[in-house]
Amino acid sequence: MAACASWWLWVTREEVEMVKQIAGELRNHAPFTALGSVTGIAIMVIVVFGKVSPQISQGIFYTLHPLHVLLSALVTTAMFKKHTQGKLLPAIVIGYAGSIGIATISDSLIPYAGGALLGIEMEFHIGFIEKWWLVNPLAFAGIAIGYLRPTTKFPHSGHVLLSTWASLFYLTAFGISPWIPLVHFVFIFLFLAVWLPCCISDIVFPLLFTPKIPLPARSQR
Repeated sequence: MAACASWWLWVTREEVEMVKQIAGELRNHAPFTALGSVTGIAIMVIVVFGKVSPQISQGIFYTLHPLHVLLSALVTTAMFKKHTQGKLLPAIVIGYAGSIGIATISDSLIPYAGGALLGIEMEFHIGFIEKWWLVNPLAFAGIAIGYLRPTTKFPHSGHVLLSTWASLFYLTAFGISPWIPLVHFVFIFLFLAVWLPCCISDIVFPLLFTPKIPLPARSQR
């Protein structure tokens, strides 16, 4: 009975520590994500006043989104490998799901939902389906790089900026709106589209599948 109670105590402490770690990562990444969102607003102003066509925005989106997938796959795979024995098949599965899945949420689903909530006429597009020949190979390239040369610091910063700009160009490519009166809402959607998905993809998602490391035992009294 005592052993059972001790086991539950160990699990509870570990869960608390993981929540604290996740909260700390989200807090640490919020300022840079906000800065990235500011750059997104600056680019939107240029797009609007420069009268950049939706076709050009689409071309830019389908450049940034695959690059975002590449960096996301690299960081997710690298984070997983650094905290495990580095088995190849789990790394491929986690790297692919963490990059394709979460990049789609960040770059397409959240901007689409944000535009729809603002009453903007939005088109719905999924990159890894419509441009499967481009997006999926880059995901596997990112997995290979992350597995063979695991590094996370610089790619994560690049990941945040690419995600911000990809989300922005989804709005200007597939949404019809004057945009400038809505920039404060756009800032919020850009921040949310990047902050949670990118941190989940790069940090939380791979750690969910790593072996649990026991916390230090409490000193006996």
